[in-house]
Amino acid sequence: MTACTALIADDEPLLREQLALHLKRLWPELEVVARARNGREAVELFDQLQPDVCFLDVHMPGMNGVEAARSIGRRASIVFVTAYENYAVEAFRQGAIDYLVKPLEEARLQDTIDRLRTRLKERFAATTASRPAPLDEAAPSDMDALLDRMALQLRDRLGPQPWLKWIKASVGSTVRLIPVEQVLYLKSDTKYTLVAWEGGEALIRKTIRELADTLDPQCFAQIHRSVIVNLQQVAHFAHSNGDSGEVQLKGRSETLAVSRSYVHLFRQM
Repeated sequence: MTACTALIADDEPLLREQLALHLKRLWPELEVVARARNGREAVELFDQLQPDVCFLDVHMPGMNGVEAARSIGRRASIVFVTAYENYAVEAFRQGAIDYLVKPLEEARLQDTIDRLRTRLKERFAATTASRPAPLDEAAPSDMDALLDRMALQLRDRLGPQPWLKWIKASVGSTVRLIPVEQVLYLKSDTKYTLVAWEGGEALIRKTIRELADTLDPQCFAQIHRSVIVNLQQVAHFAHSNGDSGEVQLKGRSETLAVSRSYVHLFRQM
């Protein structure tokens, strides 16, 4: 079996380093190829590096670990790291997702490593034998439903968030206050972001990453590393070649690409 790779996501640098050191000692052939500070960064790094295992802290600012797991899906083995055992115990009991409780205990981590090694070895053996790789015990729809319930539970615990209400943009010689409900989509343009709204388009001096965590996720969704769309403005979704897709906006001719990590948002459309 070839060497395995992993991603660690936690907003606390010390905890990221602590887990990496534990893994190096207990699983020396595992290579930690990426460390992320939040869920959004974890998804971006996963898309770039495609690690075999993702260790995701449940509580992270912006996109949390559960939301990141929904984007990564079954492309990697997911391990939740949490101070609140009840968030992940249902997933663990179903055999779908493993979890670690803070503070980390090496005996518990060793159990997790043993399960991951077995699971990855089975997938590698199936791949080299030209057979379909065995999936985790939970079916895809079961996994999706499980993560949906966990995401709702997490949002209920955190309570209501003060989401962005207006976007300030320079249009010619004037400054416009654009109500966020009028925004159609936001698209990254290097250090700027293009805001398309019902009244036109404008560039603002904020990156799309800065904006992403200030928008209500019930109304806005990131569908590509460079695009956020207002879900209320989506007319329909269509699958493209492979596992990606595109959305058509209401009353607009252009379509917006949906990358593989965000197709799950439209699975019921």
